[in-house]
Amino acid sequence: MAVPTPATTKVAAVVTFYMTSALIMVFVNKAVLNNAPELPLTFLMIQLLIAVILLHASAAVTSRIEIPKLDMEVAKKLIPVVSVNIIGLVFNTLCLRGVEASFFQIARGLVLPLTIAVSSVHTRTRPSRLVLGAASVVTIGFFLGITPSKSLPLSATPSLLSLFYGVLSSLFIAFHAVLIKSSLPHCNNSTIQLAWWTNVGSAILLLPPLAFQGELYLLREKMLDVSWDSSVFLWGSLVTGVVGFLLCIAGLLSIKVTSPITHMFSSAARTVLQTLVGVCYFKDVLTANRATSILVILGGTMYYTWVKSQEPHPAPPRRPVDIEASGSDGHSKVEHNETPEKVGQAKA
Repeated sequence: MAVPTPATTKVAAVVTFYMTSALIMVFVNKAVLNNAPELPLTFLMIQLLIAVILLHASAAVTSRIEIPKLDMEVAKKLIPVVSVNIIGLVFNTLCLRGVEASFFQIARGLVLPLTIAVSSVHTRTRPSRLVLGAASVVTIGFFLGITPSKSLPLSATPSLLSLFYGVLSSLFIAFHAVLIKSSLPHCNNSTIQLAWWTNVGSAILLLPPLAFQGELYLLREKMLDVSWDSSVFLWGSLVTGVVGFLLCIAGLLSIKVTSPITHMFSSAARTVLQTLVGVCYFKDVLTANRATSILVILGGTMYYTWVKSQEPHPAPPRRPVDIEASGSDGHSKVEHNETPEKVGQAKA
């Protein structure tokens, strides 16, 4: 029997950490939203504030994490990416509130096709036929999943509004992925600094709709209601705030330590586990249509990852060093191969 090498053990540990964090995030989010469906913005605000607090705590522990200084010029330049981030997070939360946990992957199934489309328009390049083929497969999987089924109980049927939220969430994730690349130079090419600006800015932009919706008043009313189990909301908010912060790190580590294909397979395995746990714990309904949809979406996504891994990669241009990835000698110790969508507050 082969003895696992330190490198293999490291990869396994990182992948397990990433999968566990992602699963906890989705299911605790869903439990909190089931417990307090009228407080989605308050729930999101708490997560953002916890992320900011943890960033400051991390900066106090290690000098490798630097919190940026408040600079209005930088803030103005980051308005597009911050705005897109918070809009995407709101739609993501509203989508999860309205659909079953096992259906969430289907509701947001257009992330890959929309990201390819937005990136193509932004860079004015045409994707290859293989990439378009992968996007088409994923799109077919999405429509398979949302096709009405006679065997599906009315209570398990997602509303058109929830599906609309899922599509909008996917679209804004695509915009966010493109905007991050142009935003990093304004943050000294630091993903941590961009994460700080994104979370702080998102919390500020969330204040007006939070006040307009009257959620703080609703929260006060629910706290006074003896029949409401406030511990689910309070502990769930704390857990998802911490785990969301860890998920951001876990996603970056997973891509850094493993290959993109290994990372994608770990994401696929997470999706399958998410579906199984949703069916067993939340009593979600899994029809043949939904099961086929999930498999088709996963197949198209993994095929896309394989296609991209086979493409020749030109030598990357020299660029400023990410200060969190630098040692004391000033040389980068971390490869800059993180995916843009992993920066900032992790989405459910």
